[in-house]
Amino acid sequence: MSKNLHLIIPPPMKIVICGSIEFTPKIKEVADILNERGYEVDIPLTSQRIINGELTLEEFKKEKKQNGDGASRKIKDNVIKRHYDLINTADAILVLNLEKNGAANYIGGNTFLEMGFAYVLSKQIYLYNNIPDTSYTDEIVAMQPIILNGDLEKIK
Repeated sequence: MSKNLHLIIPPPMKIVICGSIEFTPKIKEVADILNERGYEVDIPLTSQRIINGELTLEEFKKEKKQNGDGASRKIKDNVIKRHYDLINTADAILVLNLEKNGAANYIGGNTFLEMGFAYVLSKQIYLYNNIPDTSYTDEIVAMQPIILNGDLEKIK
């Protein structure tokens, strides 16, 4: 007599990637790697639009420069609230903190805000590179992120 064993397989870990839209090529690369490894991955809406060919990175940069900031697109697409909603349903965030405009391990305002969301929602925070030297370094340290040093295998 055989018993039917019902294995309960947990759903895949859901990770939201956060980072500057200028990092879109790396966001796509990392998202593809994580997807191949079985993770469910969400990325910023504007990065998704660039990847889908709806907008180019150059058009994004030009629009941002013409408007003096990126606020108009953020308001129009409600990107801050949208990314919060993704983080709220995720297990973790992965911050792609790469070099930008000569700043090593750059974490901008939106990304820092998203880290704060993840922290107060008790989500794991992964940093792709080391914590940057910035005016809010202490706050980032206090969130106790896991530093990957570029090694995605450290995501558990």
